[in-house]
Amino acid sequence: MAHENLNDLRAFQIVAREKNFTRAAAQLGISRSGLSHAITALEARLGVRLLTRTTRSVSLTEAGMRLYNRLMPMLSELDSELASLRAMGEKPAGAVRITAHDHAIASVLWPRLQPLLKRYPDIHIELSVDYALTDIVAQQFDAGVRVGNVVDKDMIAVRIGPDFHMAVVGSPDYLQDKKMPETPADLTEHQCINLRLPTRGGLYAWDFEKEGKTLSVRVQGQTVFNNTFLMLQAALDGTGLAYVPLDLAQKHIEAGQLLPVLKEWWPHFPGYHLYYANRRQMMPALVEVINALRYREA
Repeated sequence: MAHENLNDLRAFQIVAREKNFTRAAAQLGISRSGLSHAITALEARLGVRLLTRTTRSVSLTEAGMRLYNRLMPMLSELDSELASLRAMGEKPAGAVRITAHDHAIASVLWPRLQPLLKRYPDIHIELSVDYALTDIVAQQFDAGVRVGNVVDKDMIAVRIGPDFHMAVVGSPDYLQDKKMPETPADLTEHQCINLRLPTRGGLYAWDFEKEGKTLSVRVQGQTVFNNTFLMLQAALDGTGLAYVPLDLAQKHIEAGQLLPVLKEWWPHFPGYHLYYANRRQMMPALVEVINALRYREA
């Protein structure tokens, strides 16, 4: 494959991902007109239209989607191998992009990555908050974090945190004139602080377990957030009941600022796991990040 053809394929991949010529051109460091000419030339050589362009939008044709889906893993693998080759024999350096839940970032990733950043000043970390099960290859992340170790067959999962409980909590002010819930079904009588999920735009159902019995309850309330810490703050402010990781709420429970609700129903979840693509050779920077995050029982 000629060098300029590889450049054109990479240019197409970025346009297809961004669905915008201006943003793609800025990432590539070329003019919008130059990028448009490169894509037109690529389409001419292939003899098929890859993009449908209007003055307001860019979308993929069927052929464009087919090419994009094939290019993404190939270019990602190529970039990884080239980065590994450049890094061989050198000290760990470069950018590592990780997508994770905000609680995972605050409780696990950030505390353990701070010492790493001081030890290796040439390593750069990007942490992106996302509640979705992100396709890290398609979104060009080096790793992602999820609860548990169930990942796609071409991924590797490494435990980075202990098991944890979710807790339902409310402030004394909110609960003072209300009946304390005795079962999860009683939550329908309360203002509950909801979490909006990015996938399908739905609200997160609260999971519970007791004596081997599990159930999920869809709750209602006046407030919806897409951030765990804002949900906790809303509970502290007396807005309603919140469903949050116990370690976040514990100090507020001990201080009397929050009261535990339905404690015997609080579910147990497996710890956070870091997942990343199964590659023969990884960037030294990513190797150091994985080693820093790997969970070691005390």
